[in-house]
Amino acid sequence: MKQIYPPSITGKGSRFAAGGSVLDHAFGASAPYTLGVEEEYMLLDAETFDLVQHIDTVLAAVSGSELEPRINPELMQSVLEVSTPVCRTPADVADQLRALRTYVSDIARERGMRVGSAGTHPFSLFERQRITAKDRYRAMVDRMQYIARRELIFGLHVHVAVDDPEKAIKVVNALIVHLPELVALSASSPFWRGEPTGLASSRHMVFAALPRSGPPPRFEDYAEYAEVVGQLERTGCIADYTHIWWDIRPHPRLGTIEIRICDAVTQLDDVIAITAFCQALVKHYSERYDAGEAMPSFHRILTTENKWLAARYGIEAPIMDRYTGRRNRVPVSQMVRRTLRLIEPHARELGADGELTGIEQILRRGNGADRQLRVFNANRDIVEVVREIAELTEAASEVPA
Repeated sequence: MKQIYPPSITGKGSRFAAGGSVLDHAFGASAPYTLGVEEEYMLLDAETFDLVQHIDTVLAAVSGSELEPRINPELMQSVLEVSTPVCRTPADVADQLRALRTYVSDIARERGMRVGSAGTHPFSLFERQRITAKDRYRAMVDRMQYIARRELIFGLHVHVAVDDPEKAIKVVNALIVHLPELVALSASSPFWRGEPTGLASSRHMVFAALPRSGPPPRFEDYAEYAEVVGQLERTGCIADYTHIWWDIRPHPRLGTIEIRICDAVTQLDDVIAITAFCQALVKHYSERYDAGEAMPSFHRILTTENKWLAARYGIEAPIMDRYTGRRNRVPVSQMVRRTLRLIEPHARELGADGELTGIEQILRRGNGADRQLRVFNANRDIVEVVREIAELTEAASEVPA
């Protein structure tokens, strides 16, 4: 994430030494549960709706503007990333993302482009994409070769501030059981290379090839986490912890928990609902930690299986019930509704209960993958699918009554 929180260690932040490793952190430097959100957009040709390699054109156009620090390149030249400043509520995030979506959409249209938000581009090929001319990305491709070149995918990342490093570790552990719910709510990539894949989220299958991806391991404490990161750094396996791409990870420099599992989401209202869901979940488990209560746990193999089912089937995925331990399976939508009952009081205290109601709307009408498939099945026209993605992404400029 691009500087949504202070880069220096301030407030309660400190240097934490463990087993010879030192890992700076800023947990406690920002108010608990403040937010930062990143979105990755597709840069599209306005006529063909194929991807275009014009990130440099966009960056030149935004140079010197107030929003320039919020707009950045990514691995491929057809990808644009935006990031919000620190926000207190999901409503604040909505204002920031609406402004960013409107601004980059206007910049793109003036230059014969459109922008779109979804987990994959339905028909563009990764072989035709150019790598962004930055040392970080060139080194990534040099090290990972085909795996990196194939990463033509787009994500939504939600940061939630936490005030203590030990708490951050325990909350990440608890959030692992909710990975299937987040996959199902955000899934928006049913196409890959011009074909319907039969998956709600093809992005997850592509991303799984990266090293240090997938559900995070469960750490006992911050010292163990710092030692593992230190070992990876000392041996040269990674440059720093941001090269660990788990579905959820602590982000010590920003003092946040970063929820990275979501596909890029097309409709802004859905982004805000998922943001409210993440914020209230973090508050729920933070308060359980403060009260000394046990955190939920589910075996990694079972969690991974549930995540796969959610990526395959979406909102109606038949996942294993972690609450009752019954032998039968239940729709992931049922699990989401159970979670909503847990976190609704927290969302209300955060002033985000209105935004959280958007989760029920996703469950009723379907996620982004469902919408894309409905558009495709009407005429079997995959270009129409991308046009719809662009129009709904740009519709964020329309302020709701």
